[in-house]
Amino acid sequence: MSIENAITCIDIWSSKIRTVIWEFVWDDKKQLHILWVWISNSNAIRKWNILDMEEFKQNIDKSLEDAEKMSWFQTTWVFISFNSSSFEVINNKWIIAISWDEIEVSDIERVLDMVKSGVLLQNREVLKVIPDNFTVDLEEWIKSPIWMNARKLEVNANIFSISSNILNNIKKSIESWIWVEVYDIFPNLISSPEWVLSKRQKELWVVCVDIWSSTTWITVFEEWSLIFSSIIPIWWDSVTNDIALWLRTSIDTAEKLKLDFWELSLEKIEWFKDSEIDFSKISSQEEWTFSVLYLSKIITARYEEILHFIKQELKKIQRDWMLPEWAVFVGGGSKMRWLVELSKESLRLPVSIWVPKFDESVSDASINDPSFAWVLGTIILTNKYRDARNVISFNIWSLFGSIIKVFKKLLP
Repeated sequence: MSIENAITCIDIWSSKIRTVIWEFVWDDKKQLHILWVWISNSNAIRKWNILDMEEFKQNIDKSLEDAEKMSWFQTTWVFISFNSSSFEVINNKWIIAISWDEIEVSDIERVLDMVKSGVLLQNREVLKVIPDNFTVDLEEWIKSPIWMNARKLEVNANIFSISSNILNNIKKSIESWIWVEVYDIFPNLISSPEWVLSKRQKELWVVCVDIWSSTTWITVFEEWSLIFSSIIPIWWDSVTNDIALWLRTSIDTAEKLKLDFWELSLEKIEWFKDSEIDFSKISSQEEWTFSVLYLSKIITARYEEILHFIKQELKKIQRDWMLPEWAVFVGGGSKMRWLVELSKESLRLPVSIWVPKFDESVSDASINDPSFAWVLGTIILTNKYRDARNVISFNIWSLFGSIIKVFKKLLP
């Protein structure tokens, strides 16, 4: 295995922690080889508040340790990917004067630093600054102004920020207690569209909808640029809570019902109307039956609410029915059956559910699921934002942490 090309990413959800280890094989085909994907439970986070730091550290440590065992790879640095309701996206503009007649890379870096410093963020930290478009003198909507002749350079950028407390606690758990360096951090809001959306879709207006367990995210692209993003505080776990409330059952049973009988808009299908579910086959503590149609109405009502808020967000930018390149759904909540039909009716847009399609450049198709959109997007972002430093540079703290891990396993 080529250790110098191996990359580790830890994705932190409110209910799951996923650790993915992959490597790039830079041969003629530039293949991507996924070494291992490990999923473990996360019991220390609720609504993106860390309830127990010790348990949170143990959950991350166990997920990383199990992935290292199965892949035979010792991790010293990681990328972090996560979603959170504390994310905020701010749009800001800034203009600078060009020192020389030609725009250089240093000029672009300088204007991006200035647009970030021009935003007042109290108790928040900036994760990423993504330029929407540049203006070179009087020429607008330029995507890459590098090496152009100009006197002034203006940028319109999206600034992604997060609560300082949440970010510092995550870094502390990984760097100070697990002894692994955090290389970079990506919000899933920008990770998923990197692989999901094609260049053609980004050019002709498209919205990417991520329905996760703790949030629903939307990102709108036009002319290859991210023009709008928003976080909706309604999520897939809300469906579980609704089922538990209306059927008067436990959360665990409600989650099983959601996963086994997830159907939308069954009132339009005649042969489903008289179908019933025997509760005793699902839970030993229940001995009654209920209608499949009733369960469908509970789930459909929550999804109609999610789609309503998506439509309201699109109205803010006058794109509620003017997106010719579809609405693309990803995430665990997008696997609900009949979601395409319900979304077409509500959003008045062509709708599709994204499923990974692997070609010969990906040697492992074990993540063939819409909920792994963040994995493939993070793979692209690691190459896009990774700087030129040597990724296997000597790190005394990571080495010291590895030694500590060995002694922990040896001691009783």
